[in-house]
Amino acid sequence: MKTITTLAAALLLGACAVQPGKPAHTDADAFFADYWEAELEHSPISATFVGDPRYNDRLPIWGSPEARRENRDFQQRWLDKARALDTSTMTSQQRLSTEIFIRDREQALADIDTPGHLLPLHQFYNTAGFIAQLGSGTSAQPFNTVEDYDNWLARAAQVPVLFEQIQTNMRSGIAQGIVQPTVLMTKVVEQIEALINADPTRTLFWKPIENFPEAIPVDQRERLTAAYRTLIVDALMPAYRELLAFVRDDYLPHTRDTHGLAALPGGADWYAHQVARYTTTDMSPAEIHQVGLDEVARIQDEMRGVMREVGFDGELKDFFEFMTTDKRFEFESEQALLDAYNSLREVAEAGAERLFDVKPKAGFEIRPVEAFRAKSAAGGSYSRPSQDGSRPGVFYVNTYDLPSRKTWDMENLFLHEAIPGHHFHIALQQELEGIPAFRRFGGYTAFTEGWALYTESLGKAMGLYQDPYSYFGALQAELWRAIRLVVDTGLHYKGWTREQVIDYMLTNSATTMTDAVSETERYMALPGQALAYKIGQLKILELRARAEAALGEHFDVKAFHREVLADGAVPLGVLERKIDRWIAAQQA
Repeated sequence: MKTITTLAAALLLGACAVQPGKPAHTDADAFFADYWEAELEHSPISATFVGDPRYNDRLPIWGSPEARRENRDFQQRWLDKARALDTSTMTSQQRLSTEIFIRDREQALADIDTPGHLLPLHQFYNTAGFIAQLGSGTSAQPFNTVEDYDNWLARAAQVPVLFEQIQTNMRSGIAQGIVQPTVLMTKVVEQIEALINADPTRTLFWKPIENFPEAIPVDQRERLTAAYRTLIVDALMPAYRELLAFVRDDYLPHTRDTHGLAALPGGADWYAHQVARYTTTDMSPAEIHQVGLDEVARIQDEMRGVMREVGFDGELKDFFEFMTTDKRFEFESEQALLDAYNSLREVAEAGAERLFDVKPKAGFEIRPVEAFRAKSAAGGSYSRPSQDGSRPGVFYVNTYDLPSRKTWDMENLFLHEAIPGHHFHIALQQELEGIPAFRRFGGYTAFTEGWALYTESLGKAMGLYQDPYSYFGALQAELWRAIRLVVDTGLHYKGWTREQVIDYMLTNSATTMTDAVSETERYMALPGQALAYKIGQLKILELRARAEAALGEHFDVKAFHREVLADGAVPLGVLERKIDRWIAAQQA
């Protein structure tokens, strides 16, 4: 099987592929390299997550006037430089990079103009929880050397300043009538409370001390233990208590009973921005809503076919109830759930051989979602590996409310998050040669999530979904993404309430109340993000059908997948033009 390091050379027929033997335009390459160096310093947390340790002692004060002004200047400066580049002498790959770079900078500037900094906390991406996860030693922040431990001491010392800025921005939001829904902030209170403990050794921040690597000398362990105790007791816990008191006592009384962006000042325009940002299309909320309704009807018809196959007598809603309540579809324990997911690895790897001739070098682990965030987290998620191979990718599986985690939902979730979904795409993208770092470590939700949802449809071809109930799980997962088109636009464009969304989910899919509530509140917190999955998947399916129709018996699914992944994540319009050129080249 080819690795991604030879992928670009293999794609001789793709107009966007790197042309072997063709000299690179050094000015363009130098420009993108200079930008990446500046970006890592500009975004030290991002640098940590890609595995560059140089700025692990820095914590940006997100949302401060200075940070916002500096960010605007940074984005505009690099946009102006990119627009001044001479593209006439560039390779096709460099021209593509320039097109994407300019689009990214324009998007970043448009993002700065939204009032998102006034809503810095919600239950899905809670900065307080993110910081705790980072400092626990289970995330991207390394704790392998004495320098690593000292870096965290320096970075964490800025947490009180960051939390003060968060409160300042939220007060400004109150003054402008831009506040979060009450139900979301109630969850935030619970999350912050779970992170506070008077005993420093019982906090997540103590975990690196509990897990000193052997390389840390004894005298340094003593020094670091004392320093971490002081940090937690004198700085972190007081900052967390102050943030908790503010959210609970000052902010919550000003939160709103409405649930979508449409209820906020300028909410309609803000939502239109979010739709364009996440889908990378010019589709309107009204168009997306109708696509969702059509897809819901189509997928439900396929589900009725599964009902007939298993001999179920009743209506679709009865089948939904059976699938969500019958004990045969429950895991006996958290360990049984984790064992079941791990057992899928070998089957998925063998199945991927039939459809892919590229795979990432990086491995991945399967872990349960941490307890402090499990209640509000999705059923599964993926965290990218480090660029140097020192940290594998992580497929997080949510084991909260174990009876709600169904055996029939397992295979499609594994395909989506691991092989050949997020792990294949994201790890492969990081390992690409011949494209600048900002693309290797960047992304577009419509492509990334569209690809992952597309891979769920590959289950039967990979030897999965042999049980009709597991195939129902795949249909249910796809239905869920179709429902997202309906309810996200319902919430933020049509003015639906939280209760309307939950009712729609429970009526139209095989879901539990636990999942319906957590997902509804996720869409409330992340307007537009949920649209990217189905819109991206539909585009990839459309392009595959176009290629199959044009190439007939000469269509090669491995070559198609290779081409889709060849340049990493790109806007959907760029992907479509790329695949059209690839089809034309195959026909020549």
